[in-house]
Amino acid sequence: MTVINKEKCTGCKICQIYCTVDAIHYADGKCYIDQDRCTECYVCLRQKVCPRGAIEPVELDNFYKQFQHVMSDPVENHGVTGVTGRGTEEVKTNDVSGRVKRGEVGIAIDMGRPGMGVYLRDAEKVAMAIVRAGAKLAPAEHTPLAALMPDLSTGKLVDECHHYHLLSVIVEAKCREDQLKDVLQALQQVEKEIETVFSLGLIMRVDEKGQNKTLKVLDELGIPQPHRGKVNVGLGRPLCTE
Repeated sequence: MTVINKEKCTGCKICQIYCTVDAIHYADGKCYIDQDRCTECYVCLRQKVCPRGAIEPVELDNFYKQFQHVMSDPVENHGVTGVTGRGTEEVKTNDVSGRVKRGEVGIAIDMGRPGMGVYLRDAEKVAMAIVRAGAKLAPAEHTPLAALMPDLSTGKLVDECHHYHLLSVIVEAKCREDQLKDVLQALQQVEKEIETVFSLGLIMRVDEKGQNKTLKVLDELGIPQPHRGKVNVGLGRPLCTE
């Protein structure tokens, strides 16, 4: 946890422009950190933005605070997945891992952004919505968010984590190609119920022309087709053959 030492703070407000979610406020001649909004990204600490050294660390005293920090600090490595930067590869290595099979669609819902962040209660709403639509959430060895879900078949998070604010977090799942329309419709509905933003990534197998007919579902729902994407050319084969 980060705090501002009032004895050292001169109220210069320099720290405010560096906060990724506007959690540093000014009152009565001093700056202070709104702990409910702070994501523990440690930008203010790591960059030493305070000329008086008034921003100080306090030991993260519980699992959820530690989770919050690891998810929000891009230089932290997640202990379970072994991945730095929110602890997930988002199926980028699918030609090696084979997480998304033929006939399936991988789903990566990137929630929150600098300037806004995401409360875990909203991540829960999104996860539960796509599960009800038929998606299967990725397990904890692939994505950190699953560690907060006692039952992946529901997408519900433990209640104790709901009020924690993260810079961003990714809800990862997959579904059958014929279920994609239902999942997208669920996302269109739940986006009206959350207090943040998200971007959607779809991971699909394509034919020799780089096409997948399932993308026509986007047109049906009025979702703009992507102008560009990341292409995995399959150099990991034969590790993934399905």
